[in-house]
Amino acid sequence: MKKKILVIDVGGTHVKLMISRTEKQKFGSGPRMTPREMVTQMKPLLTEWNFDAVSIGFPSPVRDGRILSDPKHLGKGWVGFDFEKALGKPVRIINDAAMQALGSYRRGRMLFLGLGTGLGSALIWEKTVLPLELGDLPYRNGSIIEDYLGKPGLADLGEKTWQRDVEHALVQLKKSLIADYVVLGGGNAKKLDELPEGVERGHNRNAFLGGIRLWQIDPRTRRPKWQIL
Repeated sequence: MKKKILVIDVGGTHVKLMISRTEKQKFGSGPRMTPREMVTQMKPLLTEWNFDAVSIGFPSPVRDGRILSDPKHLGKGWVGFDFEKALGKPVRIINDAAMQALGSYRRGRMLFLGLGTGLGSALIWEKTVLPLELGDLPYRNGSIIEDYLGKPGLADLGEKTWQRDVEHALVQLKKSLIADYVVLGGGNAKKLDELPEGVERGHNRNAFLGGIRLWQIDPRTRRPKWQIL
């Protein structure tokens, strides 16, 4: 029998809950939200949903299913928080950009970039998912690249200059990581008028498919289908 998966996409402005492509709930997050507060807000929204397991996409480095550091855009206390105990179900946690990338993947070597509050990133090839932290790359004037490509850059630079910076970065990152194509996700991807060759828009609903794929089993080996590095 197929598992029913609850997918939780944690962002800097909203937390989205998805039990199918059409059944969704969301509520505000923000710089003061702790994991306990998130669970408290979630529970009333889940009373009519039946699910067997949970996938969480989280906006911070995650390794071996463990959150490594508190995120820049949320509150404290995420490292070591026991989501399985809090939700009473098996839980798998992955970086939020990697989860959306996993749902966007079709073929070859794909670079995913999420233009949201910050800059999410992941690289996928065959059955391997490599979460990245490209947003921390040094950029001009002693800043990091997500200061320019993320939400603060859009506000400070204005839309036209921000678009030019993003388009330039897309070409360079695609070339540097030898990607066959780039998928753009995040709320600000729609603000780009034209996309360079080899770059396409994804859709935020792909985060749901990524959460489902996180629980896929290879029928030959009976092990998880996707290797998350």
